[in-house]
Amino acid sequence: MSFPRGFLWGGACAANQCEGAWNEDGKGLCTTDVLRLEDYGKDNPPMEIDESKYYYPSHKAIDFYHSYKEDIKLLAEMGFKVFRFSIHWSRIFPNGDEEIPNELGLKHYEDVIDECLKYGIEPLVTLSHTETPLALIQKYGGWRNRKLIEFFVRYAKTCFERYKGKVKYWITFNEINFILQHGMLYQNGGVTVSEKENAEEIAFQAMHHQFVANALAIKEAKRIIPQAYISAMMEGSYAYPQNCDPNEEIKAMKENEMYTYLFLDVLIKGRYPYFFNSLLREKGIEIKTEENDLKVLAENVGNYIPFSYYHSRLATGDPSYMDSIFNPEKKRIANPYLKLAPKGHSSIDPIMLRYILNDYYERYNVPLFIVENGLGTNETPDENMTVHDDYRIDFYRQHIEQMKLAVSDGVDLLGFTSWAPIDLVSQSKGEMSKRYGYVYVDLDDNGKGSGKRYKKDSFYWYKKVIASNGEDLD
Repeated sequence: MSFPRGFLWGGACAANQCEGAWNEDGKGLCTTDVLRLEDYGKDNPPMEIDESKYYYPSHKAIDFYHSYKEDIKLLAEMGFKVFRFSIHWSRIFPNGDEEIPNELGLKHYEDVIDECLKYGIEPLVTLSHTETPLALIQKYGGWRNRKLIEFFVRYAKTCFERYKGKVKYWITFNEINFILQHGMLYQNGGVTVSEKENAEEIAFQAMHHQFVANALAIKEAKRIIPQAYISAMMEGSYAYPQNCDPNEEIKAMKENEMYTYLFLDVLIKGRYPYFFNSLLREKGIEIKTEENDLKVLAENVGNYIPFSYYHSRLATGDPSYMDSIFNPEKKRIANPYLKLAPKGHSSIDPIMLRYILNDYYERYNVPLFIVENGLGTNETPDENMTVHDDYRIDFYRQHIEQMKLAVSDGVDLLGFTSWAPIDLVSQSKGEMSKRYGYVYVDLDDNGKGSGKRYKKDSFYWYKKVIASNGEDLD
């Protein structure tokens, strides 16, 4: 079976990783703006900015804020049907808690959206992509505070009203299940926790607040844009048991329950699953809720599942599975049956993508959308500024083949936006040297270089894939 007519081929990026212009046109500070190059992945970076001493990757990034017309033209040349990008919350509400939005910010994203539509490219807009207005962290403690629900819903409603009729596809929170990881980059922008506090309890409370904010945003979207596709997005990795020992199977089951099904059950079914309620009782953790919270979750669920997929993982051997779930990156175990990606410790596992597509669709019976998938590695162009990235072409070929098999299995798959079509700042370490794009950007980890764009071999390959609707993968 082939991909359906109208399948949405494209690519994805995030404002804090590509825009730059960190203090222009009324934008307020966001959590990534205080991250020096050496702070990425840390829990408590300094909150002050000193550009005379340190380099802050998000301040310049690849300057997409000013170059978006030229960059979107490159995407159109590849034949993109959809382009996923995020809005900086702090461009619309500089401190997050204002009542009146920043018109310059709203106008900028309207211009970006119109530029996409000029080429027939559908915008897919993320409202919160791993960043939050810094003032909401400093003044309220981040998502641990219920006040952020009100602020986020106001922000979402403002965007829905402004861009209705132009944007059909929406994501509220990027990789919402990352709330179970530490660090300023995760928890969708940060949750302050002191050493004396129960970090798990605060993470679960913040998670609940994001669930309610997501549901109330969906309620507004249904009212303002009835035809919209909207939900929070999932990080879609999946854990295998380490071996055939039944105890290992239980570990994998528990890990997948907590990291995947807990979130999708709330987002799509509108209820907390039984195993989560049992876990809270066992740990003596109480999530503070208000009277109508569960009703709000039940009545306002997502109507599709957008998710990222980069790798699978093996369930950790930690005797307390919750310790590993709370920060699953800290004990990654290599799968002996899979190859490792060129940079880092992730396993390349295209077959698991087919499994996840079938699993999500069977469990939740809503359309799916792969909104991130990619291969990041160091690259050096030749004397003609060309990158011969056969490894990236091979990576995508294998994953698209598995997507096609999933469609043949009967999965309703709306589209595929690879990460990222143009090189940008890495989320994990703030690097430019970890490159994902079909387009090479001449900048190094310290922002030095011409900033010029150069097409890689994968640019022409993906153009052919799109033109053939996924049939020509050679």
